[in-house]
This record gives sequence, C-alpha cells and structure tokens, in this order.
Amino acid sequence: QVQLVESGGGLVQAGGSLRLSCAASGNGFSINSIGWYRQAPGKQRQLVAAISSSGDTNYLDSVKGRFTISRDNAKNTVYLQMNSLKPEDTAAYYCNLGAYCSVYGCYDELGEAVDYWGQGTQVTVSS
Repeated sequence: QVQLVESGGGLVQAGGSLRLSCAASGNGFSINSIGWYRQAPGKQRQLVAAISSSGDTNYLDSVKGRFTISRDNAKNTVYLQMNSLKPEDTAAYYCNLGAYCSVYGCYDELGEAVDYWGQGTQVTVSS
C-alpha cells in the first residue's frame, strides 16, 4: 500500500507563493500519474493539476499560468508550485496517484479508484 504525505501549506497573502510537496512511499511511483486535488468546506473536490509518468501535465483552468506541477522520481516526490495565489485557492490540498487521474481522482489499470490519499495540507490565502 502506498502512503502519501503532503506538506508545504500555510497562510499567505494574496499574490504570494507556496510550494507543496507530496512524498510517496512504496513501489511504482515512477510509472504512475500523480494528481493534486483540493477541497474547500462545502465544495466538491476538484483536480488542480496532474502529471503523467511521461511528464505530460494538465491543469484546472483557473490555475493555468499560476501553478506548476512537477515530479522527482528519484525522491518519490511530486511538487505543486503555486504563484500569484488568490483567496479562492484556499482549500485543503491532497495528492493521489494511479495509472491515470481524472477530475474525480486517480485510478488503476482496471478503472478502479486508488484510494491512496494523504492527510492533506491546508492552504489559506488572505485578502
């Protein structure tokens, strides 16, 4: 079973930056896609950014040009660099991994949800 640990969140002013990290334990990190998701109270979880095993990326429209997802397979870690933060970015951020990642979460090769979620890291952006 893969364990995921998110870190790097905090309280920042609008326009500031944070870099989130997702450290994974277990095998197979390099062959999996990784997704960053966020959830604010009373709102649905949404995909923020995802990166495939080959390095292809996709982003939530509202974060394009501001956020960058990257991975370091040697460290079993994926990062989310967040610049020009806005109050609407405030949420708990989680990472997930699998053969592929959708707007709902990541899935294995059989299309089953891979429930490898960490504890999350809170990002709060003040006005």
